[in-house]
Amino acid sequence: MRGIRIVLFALVWFSCAWFGSWELNPNNATRMFAAMSLAEGEGGAIDRYQSQTIDKAMFDGHYYLDKAPGMTLLALPAVVVADWMTGQRGTDFGVLPVGPAFERMLRLRTRLAAASGAAVLTALAAVALFDLALATAGSAAAGLFASLGFALGTPIWGWSTTVMGHAPVAALYLIALLAIWRGGGRQALLAGLALGGAVAIEHQAILAGSAIGLWAMLRFDRRPDWPRLIALLFCGAAIGVLPVLGYNLFVFGTPFRVAYSGVVGWEGMHQGLFGLIWPRTGPLAAILVGWKVGLVWVAPVLLLAPFGLTALYGEGARRGLALTCMATAVVTLLVNAAYVYWEGGNTTGPRLAMPAVAPLAVGLAALWSILPGRRSRIAAAILLGGSIALNAAIAAAEIFAPPTTPFPLWDWVLAGRFADGELRTVASEWFGWSPWFGLAWWAALALPMLGWLVASVRRAARA
Repeated sequence: MRGIRIVLFALVWFSCAWFGSWELNPNNATRMFAAMSLAEGEGGAIDRYQSQTIDKAMFDGHYYLDKAPGMTLLALPAVVVADWMTGQRGTDFGVLPVGPAFERMLRLRTRLAAASGAAVLTALAAVALFDLALATAGSAAAGLFASLGFALGTPIWGWSTTVMGHAPVAALYLIALLAIWRGGGRQALLAGLALGGAVAIEHQAILAGSAIGLWAMLRFDRRPDWPRLIALLFCGAAIGVLPVLGYNLFVFGTPFRVAYSGVVGWEGMHQGLFGLIWPRTGPLAAILVGWKVGLVWVAPVLLLAPFGLTALYGEGARRGLALTCMATAVVTLLVNAAYVYWEGGNTTGPRLAMPAVAPLAVGLAALWSILPGRRSRIAAAILLGGSIALNAAIAAAEIFAPPTTPFPLWDWVLAGRFADGELRTVASEWFGWSPWFGLAWWAALALPMLGWLVASVRRAARA
C-alpha cells in the first residue's frame, strides 16, 4: 500500500499546485499582504497594500489582516523564499503598489504559498482518508474512491489553489479523525494538533471541531491510560493554537485580540458573534441545492455520502465515527447558514461549507464497501468521474465565480471562462504556453497516475 499512498499524494498535490487562483481576490490578497509585511519587516501592518483589498481591519490607525492568521503564517516561508530567489520585495513597489509587475510578484508568492500550504494539506488528507477507509472498510478500492471524491471530486480541489482556509480546515479534520481512530499517545497529540491548527486557520472551526474532540475523549475514555491520552489531546490543541497567540503578541502587542473585531466596511461582522447569528432555513437550503452556491451542483458525488454514513452508523464498532462525521457536517452547515454573509461573495459553490466535505467523504468509503455488485460500482465510479471532470474545470478556470448571474457555475465558469480558454496553469502563467496546452499537460501527467492507482487497488482486491 505504500506505493498507492505515494502516488495518491503526488496526484492530489500536483493537481492542486498546477492550477492557480486570482491573486488579487481580497481573501487571497489580504493574507498574502500580511505575510509580506511580516517577511519584510513591517510588523504585520498592511498600510502599504490596503487599497488593494476590501478585506482588512483597523487598529490604532493602521490596517491589518482581518482573518485568523493561520494561512498567513503558513504562507510566510513561501514569501521569504520568493524574496530570496527573485531579489524582489513588496516594498520595492512603493507606498501604493499597482500594475502588472506588482501583480506578477504577488502571483508568484501566492502560487508558492498555495503549493506549500493548502495543496500539501489536501494531499495529506487524501492519504489519511485512504488509510481511514482501509481501517474501517477493509478495502483499498473504498479508500481510493473516497480520497479521490474528497480531493478531486469537490471544490476542495479549487480551494486548494488558494491561500484561504476552507480546504486546509477540511484536511485537518480528516487527519484528526484518522489519528483518533488509531489511538495511542502520538496519535492523540496529532489529533489535538490538527484540531488546534484548524482553529488557528479559521476560528469558527472550533464549533464543528468540538464534535471531533468530543468523540476523541469518549473513545479514549475506554482505555486504561485515558487521562494521559486526553492530556495529550489538549496539549496538541494548545500547540496548534499557540501560533495565533504569538502572531497577536508580535503584531498587536497582546495575545488576546481577534482581528475580526476591527473589520472595516463589513457592518454585518458586528452582529452576533462576529457575524454569526442564528441558522436560517432559507440560506441552508441554498447552500445545499441553490443555483448560486448549491453544494450538489459542484460536488455531485457527495449525493452518495449520506447513504454511506447511514450504513456506517449501522455497524456497532463504527457507530461513533459515523455520528461524529454526521455531527461535524451538520454543525458546519448550520454555522454557514447562521453567518450574515452566508453566500461567501465571489465563490464557486458554498466555500464556507467546504469543511463539511471532510466528514461527508468518510461516507463515500462506507458506501463503496456496501455496493451490491459490479453495475452499482460502475455507476458510482461514473458519478465520481463526472465530479472530477467538473472540478478540473473549476480549478482551472475560476474558483471565485462572482454572484452576478443566476447560475454562476454554468454562466461564469463552464460556459464562460472555461469555454473561452481563460485558464490558470503553471505552464500558461510562467512558461508562455497556451492555457489549453497547460491543461493538456496536467491531463498527460495526472491521468497515468490515476490509471495506475485504479489498477493497483484492483490488484489488491484480487489478492
